[in-house]
Amino acid sequence: MSSKPAPLPPYRLPVAGADVVLVGFFSAKQRDFETVMASAAAQLTAHGARVVTRIVQRRGVSDGGVRNMSLPYSSRTLLSYGKIREVAHAADQADAGAVFFTTPLTERQQRTLTGLLGCPAVSLCDLLRSARSPASQGVRRRG
Repeated sequence: MSSKPAPLPPYRLPVAGADVVLVGFFSAKQRDFETVMASAAAQLTAHGARVVTRIVQRRGVSDGGVRNMSLPYSSRTLLSYGKIREVAHAADQADAGAVFFTTPLTERQQRTLTGLLGCPAVSLCDLLRSARSPASQGVRRRG
């Protein structure tokens, strides 16, 4: 009998002014990715975060990925492993309190990415949902 992992608690943005990394995963067909990233950064800033790095993973830009460009590189991580290393390095260098993704993440993806990145991996929609919650309150920053 296997036990299912406990559900993740709602994410709370670390103290105001916390440094965060913003990551976007986009199909090559989505031409407005820069606008999406700018809007996401503005939303994070409005919630008290400071976006210190923006990283974009585009799928289907090279010749090899056109057929599968709407699919993530990995169902566990969304990103290619090289991009994960890049994000982890950026988060570590910035001593980031979290890495925010413009796309929704499953609990499995959140757990996997949090482990690989060394700080919470959170979907922007989860922050916005928890910010509307009356119980929303800051937690201490990593460090």
